[in-house]
Amino acid sequence: MSEFVLQQQNEAAAERQKPKEVIRRLVWKICIATLILMAIGSATRVMNAGLACPDWPLCYGELVPAKQMNLQVFLEWFHRLDAALIGVSAIALCGLSWWHRRLLPVWLPWASTFALFLIVFQGILGGLTVTELLRFDIVTAHLGTALLFFTTLLIIGTALTPYQGTGTAGKLPWVGLIASVFVYLQSLLGALVGSRWAVHQCFGGSQLCTVMYSHIAGLLPPTVVILAMVFICWRTPALHPALRRLANMAGGLLSLQILLGFATFRLHLQVEPLTVSHQTVGAALLGTLVVFTVLALRDSVSAESRVLSVE
Repeated sequence: MSEFVLQQQNEAAAERQKPKEVIRRLVWKICIATLILMAIGSATRVMNAGLACPDWPLCYGELVPAKQMNLQVFLEWFHRLDAALIGVSAIALCGLSWWHRRLLPVWLPWASTFALFLIVFQGILGGLTVTELLRFDIVTAHLGTALLFFTTLLIIGTALTPYQGTGTAGKLPWVGLIASVFVYLQSLLGALVGSRWAVHQCFGGSQLCTVMYSHIAGLLPPTVVILAMVFICWRTPALHPALRRLANMAGGLLSLQILLGFATFRLHLQVEPLTVSHQTVGAALLGTLVVFTVLALRDSVSAESRVLSVE
């Protein structure tokens, strides 16, 4: 009899976990799609394809501009297609979160609503980039909002992922947060450099050199903080393996990003795959830091909970 009751309880618990699991998987899929979207957006910009579709939201007045299709049109059209799919997924995420809100953490419906707001705002900015002919401030805001959306999804996905901390994170959540903020700001500077073609203008006519050199100088703060984070992780005994792996990954991505940035600078942005890789790795670095920060925070919270339970 007791085994039957226990089995029923386990089945009920598993049933309650289903919505959470479905949402968690959906969030991670949207994260991957968003990273791909940012890479395609970068390729669209460096290939001068931002205005390949002269109208919005259609392209040459059609859903699929078969007659006008070439590489540039395809990049812009596929960028919009991916964005539309992400938008639909964000609507589904928000709807599922509110529908199953009694079985989910109380913060999740609000977080998914915020993500939906960001993707709607992102769509508006996407339209304005076309109608305003790639105005640099709108293009920069477009990338900044995309990174915020990406970050929001990563926070949701990481918070929903099963994790049992060791209680040894210490100040690492703060270090990770500071590194994330620095990388985000550096990404915005990079977007400003790209949207204003600052490298070309600086080398060609000594214009906008301040913008370009600000981006180069902006490399120092995140580099110092990330290296400090990696060092602390190496020196912290009994640190959760996931945190150690993420710290090592952040260090590796930072090194790769610096190399790509140097190569991009030396080649004056003439090699498009390098520029696209530079921006994509930057987004991946930001994502790694965000996941690290959330897990480190959960580690600290679990440690505090254990202390309170002992008391």
